[in-house]
Amino acid sequence: MRVSTSQIFMQSTTYMMNNESALNEQSAYLSSGKQVLTAKDNGVQYGTLIGYKDELQNIELYRRNITQATNRNSLSEVSFSSAQDILNQVKQSVIQANNGSMSDDDRTALSEQLRQNLEQMLDIANAKDETGGFVFSGYQIDQQPFTLQPDNTVVYNGDNGVRELKISKSVDVPLNQPGDEAFMLVDNALGDFSAEYTNSSSEIFVNRAVISDRGVYNDNAPYTLDFTDTNGDGNLELTITDSTAATTTFDPYVAGQDYGFPGMEVSIDGTPQVGDQIVLTSEPNVSVFEAIKQAIDWINVPTPANTTEEHKASYGHVLSQINASLNHISTRQGDAGINLQLLQTQTQYHQDNELLMEQGRSSIEDLDYATAITRFEQSRVALQAAQQTYSRVQGLSLFNYL
Repeated sequence: MRVSTSQIFMQSTTYMMNNESALNEQSAYLSSGKQVLTAKDNGVQYGTLIGYKDELQNIELYRRNITQATNRNSLSEVSFSSAQDILNQVKQSVIQANNGSMSDDDRTALSEQLRQNLEQMLDIANAKDETGGFVFSGYQIDQQPFTLQPDNTVVYNGDNGVRELKISKSVDVPLNQPGDEAFMLVDNALGDFSAEYTNSSSEIFVNRAVISDRGVYNDNAPYTLDFTDTNGDGNLELTITDSTAATTTFDPYVAGQDYGFPGMEVSIDGTPQVGDQIVLTSEPNVSVFEAIKQAIDWINVPTPANTTEEHKASYGHVLSQINASLNHISTRQGDAGINLQLLQTQTQYHQDNELLMEQGRSSIEDLDYATAITRFEQSRVALQAAQQTYSRVQGLSLFNYL
């Protein structure tokens, strides 16, 4: 078969270009350190490689979220620990103030110390994170969550939002605990109601006031408890009246006994006098701040009023509410600790998973330099041979044979 000069020239050119392309390809592998650059290198492995890289990117995102969540929960845990320290100081001050030998001046000094404790607690509750956002304000991180009023009550200005971050495909972790849940919603040590003593000239006090059956209970607070002697026999009756004017009378009144009203029970102790009155207002929760305020108010009662049985009973209530606050804050601190444990566990999981993903990626993508250099040299030699052939073909002429 006769082959024309042009055919020989085209074949040489194509051969040289193919070898030049192969050399460039091997050079790209060597310069990048990778053996799979595009889907045409290996379609199946390229798809698997993309999966490995996506998972590694997700792990890096989860790690950043874990770092942020760890910082926020650590700050919450430290804040709750400081709050416990303050409440323990308040508790010791109340116990100290119960010493009958203390003078009014001594009690005034303790009261001032408790006011400082209240301000310290407020500072903790208004803590900020590393970005300047308020820790306990819910979603409203730019809004100061707690403000102190002139009467020493504290108002919550935030919301009940819980911010979360994703730390794995199926796990979200809280960044914060809203301030109302953290500091305001402490169980009332008295039960579900607060007691206000009006027209009381005797030493009576409420031991407990609870909702005993929520299926029957109708919220008709306030409930007014009146002590009367309609028979004039010296045995007092107790009449409970709700906000709808419905009444229930117990005759006679017996100290320490539980008295039932539809859905609720109240226990009263002490010896009342005719005309004494107690008003029960619905209050299932008492804030940490209110517990400190109650302690301040109790300590500020001067002599001789602070020697009455009612005041002694109030001591037990004040102390019980402080203990309830301590338990509440301890639970909140425990919740932050649980989050930190979860974050630590998830960190270890991501470290192990990252190692597996990296090994898988490396087995597909990373270049075997010894093999790649051999292929590069083979391509270089082939290109040189093709270039020499092309040069010779280009110089062919019939005149060389005449």
